[in-house]
Amino acid sequence: MPHLNIEYSANLEDALDIQALVDQIHETALGTGIFPLGGVRTRAEARKHYRIANGDPRAGYIHMMVRIGSGRDAETRRSAGDRIFAALCEFTHEEFESRPLALSFELHEIPPEMAWRKNNLHELLKKESSQ
Repeated sequence: MPHLNIEYSANLEDALDIQALVDQIHETALGTGIFPLGGVRTRAEARKHYRIANGDPRAGYIHMMVRIGSGRDAETRRSAGDRIFAALCEFTHEEFESRPLALSFELHEIPPEMAWRKNNLHELLKKESSQ
């Protein structure tokens, strides 16, 4: 964990390099030092059908939801959330200054009794690093 989900209005695709946003958010999450490399998943999905506020066609939005495994204290979660949201704000700064744009962010802990996982990435990464 974490899983970083970026949902955005499709009208931002011509204005932002979405893959670069995914890469920046992914690296920022890793840079917090609290998430293992083999557990970080970052993805983005455009929404073609949406209406924002008064319907201005220039208006856009990005909503991020980060879901993490349980066990970290509130201060650690808050610090990670602050850093990831700051990266989103920095990446979108120019667009934010030039058009209507709504940014939102949520961080949720997944209760361990409600999570099932099967992952061989940690083992593969250990093998790669020892070679």
